[in-house]
Amino acid sequence: MINQRLFDRYNIDTNKDLKLKNMCPRPKDTILIDKMGSCYACECQSWLPQSIGNLQIKSLSDIIGNDMHQHLQGSIADGTYRYCNEHQCSYLKSSVLHGQPDRIQHLRLAIDDSCNLRCPSCRKGLVFHKEGSAYNLGIKLADSINDWLYDYPHPIQVHIGSDGDPFASHVYRHFMEQTPERDNIKYSILTNALMIKDFSHRVPYVIRNLKELGVSIDGATRETYEKLRLGGRWDKINENLQHISELKDKHGFRFIMHYVVQKDNYHEMEDIVLLGEKYNADRVWFSRIQDWNTWGNFAEHNIFDTQHPQHNDYRTCLDKLVKLNSNIVEEATLRQLH
Repeated sequence: MINQRLFDRYNIDTNKDLKLKNMCPRPKDTILIDKMGSCYACECQSWLPQSIGNLQIKSLSDIIGNDMHQHLQGSIADGTYRYCNEHQCSYLKSSVLHGQPDRIQHLRLAIDDSCNLRCPSCRKGLVFHKEGSAYNLGIKLADSINDWLYDYPHPIQVHIGSDGDPFASHVYRHFMEQTPERDNIKYSILTNALMIKDFSHRVPYVIRNLKELGVSIDGATRETYEKLRLGGRWDKINENLQHISELKDKHGFRFIMHYVVQKDNYHEMEDIVLLGEKYNADRVWFSRIQDWNTWGNFAEHNIFDTQHPQHNDYRTCLDKLVKLNSNIVEEATLRQLH
């Protein structure tokens, strides 16, 4: 049964009809699992907030393809996208929709929100689970997911770290140390990168089979980085970015830098591209700041609001970024910044 309160929370009109002919592949090829074991047919639960089942109650094999899963897939097939959050989904914003796969190809893990940083755009304080109920549940979910992966016969990419940091989290460390060594499994990781040099040697199988490494970095200078990435150090992040560049040369994965644009860093959009070029990044991906209820004054940071006192200056910086014409900045990421 559809939980209407979830959609109301995200201001999603479930009676809408977007009349889209292009079909998003995510509800067909992606499963996201959160820290409570709830499974979603999208890569972000705020984009499609209806759960299709819970891993604490049923196995992943029983959840995939169930009635709710098929119902959500149908809302894409008929072009209405009635359950999708067109206000936030970057695919709908950038019009990048294509493909209808016939099986799960991406498994996204958001099973532990432990992190060594306390970025104000993401959380109100430090979150770290090393023991207790949240940690125990995370380990249980990690083992259940690895059990499913042992038997899954098709090519799949496992994305680690949609909520916390994979190298800081004891749950994700356990998952990576226990994950099955099989030729059909590839990995992608999203990290703040501050611990990758210290920890990557403990999970060589994952690193050898890494398809994509994303690094969240919201500043291109010491002052901005250390202001927005609370707990991070500028010298440390540069040391680890150099290490990533060397790992990329050795293993050939795709390296992407993620930059959340907001009031305190929009003026460094050009600079982060230059930093990406310095460390051999394949892409710099820009995204809009979102309200995760961690600020009491979100409007102050939302530079995209045309009423924001610095919005016009932001537009000037965006024009300069476009004119930079860097080959590591995709047109899709620029479109959703307008």
